[in-house]
Amino acid sequence: MVMGRTSPTVRRRRLAAVMRKLRSERQANLDEVAKGSNVPRTTVYRIEQASHAPKVNDVRALCLYYGLADEHSEQLMTLARESRLRGWWQKPRSSIPIWFETYVGLEEEASDILIYEHELITGLLQTEDYFRALLRVDPLLPEESATEKDRRVEVRTKRQERLRGPDAPRLWIILNETAVRRLVGGRQVMKDQLMRLIDLCEPRNVTLQILPFSAGAHAAVDGSFHILNFPARRDPSIVYLQFRRGSIYLEEAADLLEYTEIYDQLRAAALSPESSVEVIRQIIDEGDDARGPNP
Repeated sequence: MVMGRTSPTVRRRRLAAVMRKLRSERQANLDEVAKGSNVPRTTVYRIEQASHAPKVNDVRALCLYYGLADEHSEQLMTLARESRLRGWWQKPRSSIPIWFETYVGLEEEASDILIYEHELITGLLQTEDYFRALLRVDPLLPEESATEKDRRVEVRTKRQERLRGPDAPRLWIILNETAVRRLVGGRQVMKDQLMRLIDLCEPRNVTLQILPFSAGAHAAVDGSFHILNFPARRDPSIVYLQFRRGSIYLEEAADLLEYTEIYDQLRAAALSPESSVEVIRQIIDEGDDARGPNP
């Protein structure tokens, strides 16, 4: 049996959910918890928001304040210890923006990832040349050295490795037709990218659908989003929205329900996986025809 991966990001999020629940059950505010536990108010808040890796001693103090049994306290302190480990994406030279580290940490342990991409091929499916073409046109990156861009490519490749591993997540991706028709990096780069999509449809853990132009208006016209599900039921699913210089994580049940319904609508409106592959093949053929015969 293949052991699932563990991510300090997921452990920190799990601990935060427990701490919020304990405070709610105690009907105490942050000031009261801070005073009763002798843990600074800002620290209590940050633990509950999963915004930093908590010290074990702070978690121990909170467990004492909440009057938890030794076994329960030890479980939470173990979570604190695990949340302080550094994932590969948090180590020096990882070249991951701080705001994106959380997503990579969640992605590392996710069992199911649902993605809708409006403009571009999603990162987990991008070829190196396609990604480098995007880096070249990013106005915020021209000052970066070639070495730094190479590191970004290494990180992207490292994230993609999990798709081929024994613990690969189930990936369901819906791409707007715009994403597969937009010429990124030139015809050969785009052809290689489209061929990569076809190859990645071979494994059972990857499902790809194209949302055709003919679908007209749809429920996700306002942009891309991801839904991440986790193997442990105590780790609730999360919706991820990315913008230019940051991201938003939606964890409320109402938000998850809304985006799940949107995704279901997109699945219904999109082409079947088989028809989607045929469309990609047609686009490749159109590109070959546009280039004409070799001289």
